[in-house]
Amino acid sequence: MNLFKILMPLLLFCSSGSAQQIRANLLDSIAIAGSNGTYPNLEGITITQRGKLIFENYFHQLNKDSLHDSRSSFKSVTAILIGIAIDKGFIKNVHEKVYTFFPEYKPYGNWNTLKDSMTIEHLLEMKSGFDCEEWEGSKDCEDDMANTQDWIKFCLDLPIKNKPGTQWDYTSINSMLLGGIIAHATHMTVSDFADNYLFKPLGITKYRWTKDPVGHEMTAGSFYISPRDMNKIGQLVLNEGVFNNKRVVAAKWIKRMTKGLIKIENFSNVRISKNKTAFPQPTYYGYAWYSEEIKTEKFKHSVVFASGNGGQYIMVIRDLDLVVTFTGNSYNSSKSKLPFDLLIKYIMPYFNQK
Repeated sequence: MNLFKILMPLLLFCSSGSAQQIRANLLDSIAIAGSNGTYPNLEGITITQRGKLIFENYFHQLNKDSLHDSRSSFKSVTAILIGIAIDKGFIKNVHEKVYTFFPEYKPYGNWNTLKDSMTIEHLLEMKSGFDCEEWEGSKDCEDDMANTQDWIKFCLDLPIKNKPGTQWDYTSINSMLLGGIIAHATHMTVSDFADNYLFKPLGITKYRWTKDPVGHEMTAGSFYISPRDMNKIGQLVLNEGVFNNKRVVAAKWIKRMTKGLIKIENFSNVRISKNKTAFPQPTYYGYAWYSEEIKTEKFKHSVVFASGNGGQYIMVIRDLDLVVTFTGNSYNSSKSKLPFDLLIKYIMPYFNQK
């Protein structure tokens, strides 16, 4: 018998076994890198594919039930709540004017007629025109808001700098007002609305809101949730508004919400992550959700994601049927972008080999 024919099955078996071992080691490497100091600020990661838990790991004495501040990634959840409120008929559409939802508001010294044209869509797209800007840190209005009794009133009374719809200026004020609109439109607290129409359908029962002294819930951040439950929100987006075979929010809302039409100038999460194998691509903004293409010599995937200071991410990779969530403590640091490095080094290569 030909020796080659005898050895070939064995060689193929060894080659296949080696490839499988290399592939398995990719996810193992995440746990090692998170523990040995390579990624010291990583606190949790969960990976699901088609709703099935594939991998999870936690660091710094945290576990799967630990509640973590989602920071600004919760803005993306607020956008989902707006979509649900439109589905339920509480809000007509995104073109409704912001100030019409607050008839009790009495204009003060900062009133400007430009505010009359401000719409819900302007808030969702970060184009409200308020004289606030957190992206470059030139004027962070959130800190001043936190020192007041009524956060909604504070937001409504802020001075306006640009005509609404003309300038992208990232500010938590916009998402805070979206929460106020939900409360006024539904005659419910934001927490009750979210619990009834989003959290219960997703099986999310353990979480914690931050509130102002008069009881308004914070809808721009400071919402505490577990990484596993963050992952459920990602699955809702991946499945275009369906969770466990039940419609939670319209598919057309998910598509519009995650469609990045606004290019964030001179910005790339991959570039900031300092990954050496990917070619940095621009980041885009939709309705409080970001998108960015991950491109290397070996693969290319588009990522839709929610993002929060410190390394809080809900990442959706549609062509891999994948949801990846991260929590971390790299606050006010470029290291908050290191999850993109993990995504490129270990996670995408693992699922590209399946």
